[in-house]
Amino acid sequence: MELSGLTVGIPREIMAGEKRVAATPETVQKMIEDGARVLVESGAGEGSYFSDEDYGGAGAEVIRGPEALYREARVVLKVKEPGYNEELGKYEAEMMREGTYLICFLHPANPINHDKVRMLAQNNIISFTLDGIPRISRAQQMDALTSMSTVAGYKAIIFAANHLARFIPMMPTAFGVIQPANFLVVGTGVVGLQSIGMARRMGAKVRALDIRPEAQEQAKSLGAEIIPFDVPADLAVGEGGYAQRLPEEWYEKEREVLEPQIAESDVVILTALIPGEQAPLLVNPSAVEKMKKGSVIIDIAVDQGGNCELTRPGEDYSFQGVLISGLLNIPATLPVDATRMFAQNVRYFLSYLVRNGELSTDVSDEIIGQSLVTTEGRIVHRGTLLAMGEETK
Repeated sequence: MELSGLTVGIPREIMAGEKRVAATPETVQKMIEDGARVLVESGAGEGSYFSDEDYGGAGAEVIRGPEALYREARVVLKVKEPGYNEELGKYEAEMMREGTYLICFLHPANPINHDKVRMLAQNNIISFTLDGIPRISRAQQMDALTSMSTVAGYKAIIFAANHLARFIPMMPTAFGVIQPANFLVVGTGVVGLQSIGMARRMGAKVRALDIRPEAQEQAKSLGAEIIPFDVPADLAVGEGGYAQRLPEEWYEKEREVLEPQIAESDVVILTALIPGEQAPLLVNPSAVEKMKKGSVIIDIAVDQGGNCELTRPGEDYSFQGVLISGLLNIPATLPVDATRMFAQNVRYFLSYLVRNGELSTDVSDEIIGQSLVTTEGRIVHRGTLLAMGEETK
């Protein structure tokens, strides 16, 4: 029983609007079968329609309040980064005991999370960020980023349709044919491809830009028109086929290429990310100023800082008649399926970390090395240190 001796805690998420939970009754039962003691905070599953009775029936101990749970748990499984609990007047990181292992989406390279990461290090919390797991075959079952990206791409198009001040498909009317809306998708990884597919199914005309040739081909196969922008492969493509950070002069070129495309678009979906690092800024205010009134920008990259300079994290607002959405945590708006996928991913990741009854922090392992954020009182995550402007060792 690989999890023997571990006490695993599942707290109720406190981020505003977060309805997911890090474990389902099904994954709780599996962890218990593997030898773990599982604690679930009362009400943790309500947003995903799992009751305390469901967890109790699966063998979990239902705990009243987060402080008791954090005192007991050696491993904490969360969806989002720990925050400030206003009801108790305490930070979640302060409630965790020293030496706790934390697994969640930390988005540690995002500047808004730097203080949280520093607090984890100061309190000697060993933390792993799920958005750091590399997209390789042996990590497929624990790849929560891909799972949640599927949700984000789907819902982003629905949000765009809701905000857009015009039809999306071509519409024959008594007054003539209304042409389809123009969508622009920047970044055609999992999120972007899902967005292209959804927008096409809704009848939009879709253009796309990605710096990776393979990603361009995948977007083209879904019916998107590819915007020419050729970047040398050694600059554009990093390990695992992910995009890697470009020299600033290339981002300047990309912004120049995008500006006229943005001006012609009714909807812009921004998804360009660099694994474990702050998202690149690709849309500046002058580009937004050229958009038609009633147009929409959905900045999915906001969890890692955003691709648009004008995006306000967590807000939807109008800028000169253009709706800019910086909605954080889009997968939380589809909590049932998102929770089921996430809970399986995080369970597999936990099982992977356990070696001979202990949790490993061996950074020579590719999966661990890219997801470990804090250990031994230090921040060790490369992308985070780069974003903080600190030297990596």
